[in-house]
Amino acid sequence: MRLFWFFLVLSIIVSVLVIFYLPLILALIPVSIFFVLDVVVFNSIVKLAELNFQVKIERNQLNNVISTLRDGVIAYDENIKILVFNPSAESIFNLKTEEVLGKDLNPEQIKEPRLKILIQTLFPSLASTAIRHSEAGSYPQIIDISFEDEGLELRTITNKITDFKGNLLGFVKSVSNRTREVELLRSKNEFISVAAHQLRTPLTGLYWAFETLAKENLKEDQKQIVTTGLEASSFLLKIVNDLLDVSKIEEGRFGYNFEKINLIEFIETVIKELKSLADEAGVKIYFQKPEEPLEINGDSQKLGMALFNLIDNAIRYNVKNGEVVLAVEKLKDKPYLQISVKDTGIGVPPEVTKKIFTKFFRADNAMKIAPNGSGLGLYIVKNIIKRHGGEIWVESELNRGSTFYFIIPLDSSLIPQKEFIYEEE
Repeated sequence: MRLFWFFLVLSIIVSVLVIFYLPLILALIPVSIFFVLDVVVFNSIVKLAELNFQVKIERNQLNNVISTLRDGVIAYDENIKILVFNPSAESIFNLKTEEVLGKDLNPEQIKEPRLKILIQTLFPSLASTAIRHSEAGSYPQIIDISFEDEGLELRTITNKITDFKGNLLGFVKSVSNRTREVELLRSKNEFISVAAHQLRTPLTGLYWAFETLAKENLKEDQKQIVTTGLEASSFLLKIVNDLLDVSKIEEGRFGYNFEKINLIEFIETVIKELKSLADEAGVKIYFQKPEEPLEINGDSQKLGMALFNLIDNAIRYNVKNGEVVLAVEKLKDKPYLQISVKDTGIGVPPEVTKKIFTKFFRADNAMKIAPNGSGLGLYIVKNIIKRHGGEIWVESELNRGSTFYFIIPLDSSLIPQKEFIYEEE
């Protein structure tokens, strides 16, 4: 209000002078103008004061919300000057707000022990294990960072702060401590792994026993019993092996051996392995070979498992005299190869396409055709593809067929440096 009082005093002084030196009629004009200006200035100052008061209230409310969040919140400008550092962030990074607030941070400070974890979180490229769950350059940026020496698992979600014109003002980073969550997942996987190992040994013995009996000269009713036992033990063994694979994947110890792979020969080998199954089902497999030879860096055994599963599904859930078509192409302007497996089968209901790659999920129409199944195959496939730096998705039309696409990088630098836990999305 100081400005108003100053302007009011000035207006009174000028008005007195005007009245003193000018005729009363002429003096009324400038005096009226000054009066109107006083009113305008007063109203403007009152509105500005109300606005400032409202801003302070909203700021306090925002600070109260941020301070009570379980996730750490760090806001900083373009120069990485820390503007907000809430209590949860203090707990995660073992730092006091006053140690970082208002300070410019840079990658060189990774050498300072107390700031090491914070610097790697702000600059994920400096972390030994940083897994990106979003495309580079897009926001929000979602990254998992693992600090093995400290036994700390963090997930960061970074978004832009912009003004009403879209100009960049800075960034806000939400940091969640997933250490306990990851430990619980590992404990669960250890239990599944131990249980599956214990089950596999007797099941293997049971399978061998039925397999041996199947070769004997048995009566028809005995053969039927042995065949049923052989099929049941084989199915159980597959479930146990799938559970072991999932357990290893989620513990980050599935084990990958990357090498150069001739992609065309690799695909042809997998197709040959499935030819007898395709002939039995009355399904034809076609491979649309690319004109040029293609080479990728990958684990042939694991990729073979993934491709085998996709083609196997395309055969099993197809129709009589149906087709399976494999195609390979280079993506334009991207260092990736795209491989597709197209079938003429039952298709995937549109409402469940997002669930198709999750654990233990099977669509209703698939269960009607093949009741037995673990629902783990596509989950394993997805994790193998992601471990190779790729992505997988499906496009489908019910009762018209499905096409599963996956991409694999041509640039080996796009392949994650180590295994990590891929969560269901």
